[in-house]
Amino acid sequence: QVQLVESGGGLVQPGGSLRLSCAASASGTIFSIRSMGWYRQARGQRELVASIASDGSTKYADSVKGRFTISRDNAKNTAYLQMNSLKPEDTAAYYCNFEEVLGVGASGDYWGQGTQVTVSS
Repeated sequence: QVQLVESGGGLVQPGGSLRLSCAASASGTIFSIRSMGWYRQARGQRELVASIASDGSTKYADSVKGRFTISRDNAKNTAYLQMNSLKPEDTAAYYCNFEEVLGVGASGDYWGQGTQVTVSS
């Protein structure tokens, strides 16, 4: 079994920055994670914010291009989302998603529990 533990959310003023982290925790060794992504949900609709594949290629929602940066540390099975120039419309619950996780006693897709980001003055 794999658990994704998120951290880094909170309250920030417009124009500020936050860094989210998502670490995979497993009882056995994790061999590979094909894709790590961040989604956000506000008013019931979940949308992809950014994703990074095992080869390092990235995708971003148009609304965050140039402001958010996704990265991953394969040795730590961790994904990061650096969020700069935050706007009130970035307010949402942010969820990490790891796709095609392969490891000892682990395979499939996993979701984090979510972390709240609120951008307000």
